[in-house]
Amino acid sequence: MTAPRRIATFDHDGLVFDVRDTGPLDGDVVVLLHGFPQTGASWADTAALLHQRGYRTIVPDQRGYSPRARPRGRFAYRSSRLVADTVALIDTLGTGPVHLVGHDWGAVAAWSTAARRPDLVTSLTTVSVPHPGAFLRAMLGSDQLVRSYYMFLFQLPWLPELAIRSRPRVLERTLAGTGMTPAQIDQVRQDIVRGGALTGGLNWYRAMVFNHPAALRARVTVPTTHVWSDGDTALSRRSAELAGQYVDAAYRLEILSGVSHWVPEEAATTLAAIIDRTATDAASRPV
Repeated sequence: MTAPRRIATFDHDGLVFDVRDTGPLDGDVVVLLHGFPQTGASWADTAALLHQRGYRTIVPDQRGYSPRARPRGRFAYRSSRLVADTVALIDTLGTGPVHLVGHDWGAVAAWSTAARRPDLVTSLTTVSVPHPGAFLRAMLGSDQLVRSYYMFLFQLPWLPELAIRSRPRVLERTLAGTGMTPAQIDQVRQDIVRGGALTGGLNWYRAMVFNHPAALRARVTVPTTHVWSDGDTALSRRSAELAGQYVDAAYRLEILSGVSHWVPEEAATTLAAIIDRTATDAASRPV
């Protein structure tokens, strides 16, 4: 294995992805995948705390968000391409298996990557969004369907973008209702709406119809922790409770009290400790 080197970008599918590579260069690698409607900047607080624990963090701006990685059309955002992006990033690092962490849509990509390429993942920590199979089952047996109403609205072409750009106060009230702070909302305006990433982010939702049904049954075979917060307006407790049924390895469910959906920023200290514990436990298990 060659000596580790910093990366600022990686290439895949003819696209160029921006990457934040920080922390001790010789530390164990934690890859942090962001969700909607945010960029990798949402991981800043958690990453800084992981650096204090000796980890090197790799935080990409994902497909649809990096300015040079915004393909047209929703088909380009199907799950297989998101997994392939993550695999390309890990291969670019050349460090071997990583500790993989994802929040929101980043959690979906992380679940799928761990299921399809367990050889590249030492441990998995997912935040807010459970395994796709658990999410679907929760929609059929809890209030998850009602909580997910916006996902159906996002399927419409161009109308969500028009509504968000023409009625900014509606966006502000909606995000504030989920627990976002004014500073976070300003970041969404700057990075996503004004920054040109809105359609790319929405295309993750629009590509759901192209995802293979096998993803709903895919098993994860690496040590996993799922994190759910009881102030999450988008994800039900039932979805979190079902997630472990798709893991054939050491598994832990962590429930955070009084925390909104935006866990990486609102509960960074707790989340960094959870990631560290999951990584440490996985590394100490016999091969």
